[in-house]
Amino acid sequence: MAVAFRFAIVSDPHIALPHTIWDHPSRFHLVEVSIPALEAILDHLAALDLDFLLLPGDLTQHGEPDNHRWLADRLAKLPFPAYVIPGNHDVIAPQPTETAIGLHEFPYYYQHCGYADPTQLYYTCELVPGVRLIALNSNQFDAEGKQVGRMDAAQLQWLAAVLATLDPDELVFVMIHHNVLEHIPGQSRHGMGRRYMLENAPALLQLLRSAGVQLLFTGHLHIQDIATQGRLYEITTGSLVSYPHPYRVLTLHRDRHGRSWLEVESHRVTQVPELRYLQTHSREWMGDRSLGFMVRLLTEPPLSLSPGEATAIAPDLRYFWADIADGDALFEFPHLPLPVQRYIHRFSALTPEGNLALIDNAVALQLT
Repeated sequence: MAVAFRFAIVSDPHIALPHTIWDHPSRFHLVEVSIPALEAILDHLAALDLDFLLLPGDLTQHGEPDNHRWLADRLAKLPFPAYVIPGNHDVIAPQPTETAIGLHEFPYYYQHCGYADPTQLYYTCELVPGVRLIALNSNQFDAEGKQVGRMDAAQLQWLAAVLATLDPDELVFVMIHHNVLEHIPGQSRHGMGRRYMLENAPALLQLLRSAGVQLLFTGHLHIQDIATQGRLYEITTGSLVSYPHPYRVLTLHRDRHGRSWLEVESHRVTQVPELRYLQTHSREWMGDRSLGFMVRLLTEPPLSLSPGEATAIAPDLRYFWADIADGDALFEFPHLPLPVQRYIHRFSALTPEGNLALIDNAVALQLT
């Protein structure tokens, strides 16, 4: 067995320098730990023989120039290259505002992180010999200036042209912020989950399937999850500033017969200088803010409970989203009404046949 290369993923770091932090009593993000948590990860990664680092979006708290500058400078000091794309928090408006950069400014901050041509919001490059990264932009604005997760026609056309020129033996990584496959049941149809998905995901999937692409890296949803569709794996990585503060280290193996597989390991930041017990604190932080979230989940279809019913049940599900975010969750609530039991059970780490499928954090994915 020969090891081809090793890389890491840090997603949704939401970098926030102290003077930029804004607070809200219901926010899930512990942005105050973004920089010390990132430094802890980078200390670990520096001790590994890494070939590169991927950061699939939401690099900053809310697109602040100071936060983009800090991260760009920090990534430039790494002993391995880093590749980034914008998330919805990085480019909150088409044009610059008093507090945030504009959409087309983003690549100019990260010319050393993939954007060799800063006039374009997407790019392709060789990561290591025989391995190509295609980095996409999923942030668009509609006629009213509202931000949406979508790829425009020009980018899809560019992608089709890039895929058509690939060497048949080239391994392709595609990185995009918004989810393309569903990571929670009914995500593309649910009001709470739909906004995390790419609106025109079918168009992108058609191109990827036609080109035989097997590996897709996303963020945005702040959960540890690996979704599959046919031979395509979408690996989404949880947020650095949300429980369980995860990151991934992945190794691509090839044997002498040309067979390949991707070994996925997941790690967590367990403490930072101001929070020795970060995991406990963060889980409680999320639980404390879960009531309104759970009431909305229970009152929307398919359950459509009354507000009173949902409010009575929600405290029992205090850690539901924390367990989803942690990956590989199993849910059993036998004391809840049967329709609620069945619905919540659907979020467990099971195959459609009901078999255990603990693949979100540690797995070896077979590639063709």
